[in-house]
Amino acid sequence: MKNLFFIIFFLHLVLFNLWAEKTNEDSKNGKEATIYEININSEINTTSRIYLNKGLKEAEALNANAVLLHLNTYGGTLVDADSMRTAILYNRIPVYVFIDNNAASAGALISIACKKIFMRSGANMGAATVVEGATGEQAPDKYQSYMRSLIRSTAETHGRDTLISGRDTIYRWIRDPLIAEAMVDGQIYIPQIVDSGKVLTLTAQEAVKVGYCDGIAESVDEVITQYLGYSDYRIVKYKPSFYDKLMGFLTNPAFQAILIMVIVGGIYFEMQTPGFGFPSIAALTATILYFTPLYMDGLVQNWEIIVFIIGMILILLEIFVIPGFGIAGISGIILIGTGLIFALLDNDWFSFQYVEMPDVTRSVLTVLSGMLLSLLAILYLSSLIGEKGIFRRIALTTDLENSGSVDLIDNQLIGQIGKTMTDLRPSGKIIIHDEVYDAISILGFIEKNAEVIVIKFENMQLYVEKR
Repeated sequence: MKNLFFIIFFLHLVLFNLWAEKTNEDSKNGKEATIYEININSEINTTSRIYLNKGLKEAEALNANAVLLHLNTYGGTLVDADSMRTAILYNRIPVYVFIDNNAASAGALISIACKKIFMRSGANMGAATVVEGATGEQAPDKYQSYMRSLIRSTAETHGRDTLISGRDTIYRWIRDPLIAEAMVDGQIYIPQIVDSGKVLTLTAQEAVKVGYCDGIAESVDEVITQYLGYSDYRIVKYKPSFYDKLMGFLTNPAFQAILIMVIVGGIYFEMQTPGFGFPSIAALTATILYFTPLYMDGLVQNWEIIVFIIGMILILLEIFVIPGFGIAGISGIILIGTGLIFALLDNDWFSFQYVEMPDVTRSVLTVLSGMLLSLLAILYLSSLIGEKGIFRRIALTTDLENSGSVDLIDNQLIGQIGKTMTDLRPSGKIIIHDEVYDAISILGFIEKNAEVIVIKFENMQLYVEKR
């Protein structure tokens, strides 16, 4: 009985393989195949990542036979390249790449992730050393180490070929990981391929010799017919919509840092002025522009938005209800930063199983960059409206002592004792000799009904401190 079971199982396995081969042969020779083409002819960044992810989803919806990535790039950001690499490696439909001239740096990593690599004669691939975006200089070794590991593991995913030579069995990498690593590390020496001290870049002919190019072609049609084996096919090209381009722009780390700058700066300047004005509107608009594309892209979880909102509420309580700046304000700042950082991570609620370290690094750096920009903007704008700022020329600051104006009266109030009519946060109203004046606290929050002393009068405004 047991032998009969194994015989039936074996026959079933053979019949299934024959059916699969016949189906594949029909798709190549008897029926029209669908080849989905994605063109990436620019820097690897958030936009190109969105293009690839959307294209792969559309290809799967069309049940395409293959995806052909038409690539020409000098590189880009490592985080986006890593995301694209992962999407290609685990895509259900095989992804092939046609390097049309250049696949440098991040482009090399993406190409190695593809099932097969085809190159135009005269094309190049390699030079994947991580560099600083601002200066173009080589990044510290910890970044090089991660890139070496990343590109090596990508090459390893394609496995090995088993070769029988006499009585010996030889296992040979389909794509040698050491060659991939040499594209990052100039200290690696591979005889007859690269000398020590030089980062590896392969021409099309060199890539064929070392197994990093599966064929040289001059057109997409040649790749499909000669190498993929489809004689009857149709090409469906990914066409980015205006929404895709807008999403790419809004989710660019540089633009996100600017939005964070506006959010933090708006909160600060709103704390300096009573009521709901332009700083609040600017901060609210920047918040919407920051979270909306991330939410629509599936990155933002509801709890991250809730954490951000709670942080905002705590800061508002600190401004309008709680005197001074203490636990509520500090907690609000921490919660706002937490919400902004975690909104950039592709987590499932509190599960960060698929979040990689480059994603965390990018999120933290983006938020910290935005906060640093906001600090610089606050210092700069404060200097513009200060005693010697250029905006002082626009304000009415002329000494009108001889004209008998209100300036003369208010200057005479310097040193006078008054009482706060409202809380000063730091702006509010005070009473001196039964007269009401607008005033600004020099040293933080001053509660209602507190005695204050007038320190100075500038720009039509009294400045006071608690007595």
